[in-house]
This record gives sequence, structure tokens and C-alpha cells, in this order.
Amino acid sequence: MSSMTFGQKTFTPTPPDKGSFPLDHEGQCRKEMVKYMVCLRTNTNNNSACREEAKAYLDCRMNNQLMAKEEWSKLGFGDLETKVKSEK
Repeated sequence: MSSMTFGQKTFTPTPPDKGSFPLDHEGQCRKEMVKYMVCLRTNTNNNSACREEAKAYLDCRMNNQLMAKEEWSKLGFGDLETKVKSEK
């Protein structure tokens, strides 16, 4: 049986908008990840209570080239950024 089909377009996969990011095989951001996971567990998986920990984890990933640098406002942390600036 032939696998050729006539008249159909071939599927070409496209990467997601933000792209994929490498796993942290060396554990460079493990400490921040564990803090975030502990925060989620203590707050019954309420991620809005753990935004500081999530931001620290993403900051670690960006600083270790495990993800592309992005503005905090694009990642949903714009309000935390202005909060930190106003406290200085």
C-alpha cells in the first residue's frame, strides 16, 4: 500500500511564538524552582500568591541563557517591576 496521497498538503510544523527553551539539565535554577514549588504547595496551588518566586525563577533562567531575555511586562510581571522601583 502506498503512503502517497494526492491533493493533500503536507504538514509542516511551526515552532511556537516564544520558541522552545532548553531544560535545566545542570540544575542552575533548581533553588528558585524548588522555592516556587514549595510556595505553590503551601498556598494550595494559588499561583498569584507565588508571583515573586515565579519572577525569581524566570530571572534565573534568563540570566543563565535558558530562555530569551524578555521585558517583565511582557511576562505579566510589570506590576512587580514598578513595585520594586517605587520601594527604592
